[in-house]
Amino acid sequence: MFIKTFTFNDFSENTYILYDETHECVIIDPGCNNLREQEELTDFISKANLKPKHLINTHCHIDHILGNLFVSEKYQLKLTSHKKEQAVLDVGLTTAMMYHIPYTKSPDIAIFIDEGDHIKFGKSELQVLFTPGHSPASVSLYCKESNILVAGDVLFQGSIGRTDLPGGNFETLTRVIRAKFFTLPDETVVYPGHGGDTTIGIEKRTNPFF
Repeated sequence: MFIKTFTFNDFSENTYILYDETHECVIIDPGCNNLREQEELTDFISKANLKPKHLINTHCHIDHILGNLFVSEKYQLKLTSHKKEQAVLDVGLTTAMMYHIPYTKSPDIAIFIDEGDHIKFGKSELQVLFTPGHSPASVSLYCKESNILVAGDVLFQGSIGRTDLPGGNFETLTRVIRAKFFTLPDETVVYPGHGGDTTIGIEKRTNPFF
C-alpha cells in the first residue's frame, strides 16, 4: 500500500490518499477548502491514474471535513464515518462561522463504520478501530500488512489529541491509545491528523503523556 499526504487549510490538517497497485484508492479527511488545494488533490489523483472508492472521515471536526462536499461530488462518493460523528458534522457550519473560514456544508454520513469493520479497495484492506476521546466517536484505520495506522487526531508525534472540545475525554483517549495503539507492532507507522508521522515504538518510549 502507498500513502500520499497533503497538508491543507489554516489548521494544517493532514489529508491522506491510500492506494495500491490496482490504482483504487481511499480519500481520508479531505481538508481542502480552496481552489488551489482542490486542484492539488485532484491533480495527484489524475496523474497517478487513481480510482477513488471511499471517502472517509476519521472524525468530523471542521478541519477534517472542509473538502467533503467537493470530493463527494467530484468522485460520486458517499461519506463514510462512525454514526455518532453525525452530531459533530451537524455543527460544522456554526464552527466555520466562528473561525471565519469558508465551508460548504458536507453531505451527511451515509455509510457507518465501527470497531472490527473492514474497508476494502483494490487488493487492500483497512481495519476499523473505534478510538474516541478526542471526539465522541473517532475511528482509526489500520493495515497490518503495510504497518500503517491512520490515527486522525488521536495520537501525534510526541503528543495526543486535545480533549477540551465537546465529546472529548482525557481518560478515554489515553486508555484507547494504550489498549488499541500500543498493542500494535512497534514498527507500525502512525499517520496523524496534524504534523509528521511517527511510529508506535517511538511514542511508547518517548511520548510525555505516557
